[in-house]
Amino acid sequence: MNAYSALQQYRKVGVQTSVEGASPHRLIQMLLQGALEKIHLARAQMQAGAVAEKCTNITWALSIIGGLRGSLNQDAGGEIAANLDRLYEYMEMRLLEANAKNDSTLLEEVSGLLGQIKSAWDAIGSEQR
Repeated sequence: MNAYSALQQYRKVGVQTSVEGASPHRLIQMLLQGALEKIHLARAQMQAGAVAEKCTNITWALSIIGGLRGSLNQDAGGEIAANLDRLYEYMEMRLLEANAKNDSTLLEEVSGLLGQIKSAWDAIGSEQR
């Protein structure tokens, strides 16, 4: 096993351990962070001309946002859940457009929106403690 493979295995175990012991609140934080990281990588790959890698990371970000959207409880969440659902849908459309047009400004827009949601989510967590 080469050093890169060993590092990937170590990261995989670390993430799995973090997920297994995480509260639902922490899981959402991890998903938001993961989407932000995938968008950041996609932007760098877009600028480097790495088309396949860009597409892979945008697809990951879309999947994470889709998961966040699917986890919304429309009944209990009321207006907040409905607004988040529309915002996540908008972000999905912008990511698809960014991919098709190779437009990094659209990735920045989605990153900014996700960053705001994550900041609010992080603040909720610190209030709970």
